[in-house]
Amino acid sequence: MEKITKPTFKVIITGPECTGKSTLSRQLSEYFEQPWLPEYARTYLTELNRPYKDGDLLEIAKGQIKKEDQLLSNGNSTVFLDTSMEVLKVWSEWKYNTCDPYILDNFKTRKADLYLLLSPDMAWEHDPLRENPHDRNVIFDIYKNEIEGLKKPYEVISGLGLLRTRRAIKAINNHLHK
Repeated sequence: MEKITKPTFKVIITGPECTGKSTLSRQLSEYFEQPWLPEYARTYLTELNRPYKDGDLLEIAKGQIKKEDQLLSNGNSTVFLDTSMEVLKVWSEWKYNTCDPYILDNFKTRKADLYLLLSPDMAWEHDPLRENPHDRNVIFDIYKNEIEGLKKPYEVISGLGLLRTRRAIKAINNHLHK
C-alpha cells in the first residue's frame, strides 16, 4: 500500500522592516521543532559589497525560491519562512515603482497556508540593511492589502516579546487543526 503524505504546511512570517520576523521565525521553529528559512536577502546583500539596484531584487527572489524549494522538498510537516515574494513585491514597488514579472508571478503562485503579518508596534532598531524607519505603518497597510488579495488565511500579530510569540503560536495552532 502506498503511503499518503500530507503536504507541508507553509507559514510565511512577513511585514515591514524591524518587526521581529527573523526572531519570531526562529522561535516558532524551535517551539514546533520544524525548520525555518532565514531571509535570503540578508545573505545576498551582505555579500554584495556595493549598494543594491532594482535588478538585485530579481536575484534575491531567485535565491529565496531556490532555498525555499530545498526546504519544502525535505518532507517536513510544517515550515516557517522569514519573508517570501510578498516582501520583494512590496519593496520593489515602494522603492522603484515597478516589479519584475518573475517576482509578480511567484507572488501569485507560491502562496502560504498561513501568513503571519507582524505589526510595526516595536521600536525601530538600526541595522545597516534597513532603510525605512518612518513609513512602517503605511508599508504595513500595503502588506495587508497584498495578502488579503491572495485570499489566503492570515493573522496580524502584535505585542512585544513573549506575548507576540504566544499569539503567533496560537494562530498557527488554530490553522493547523482546521
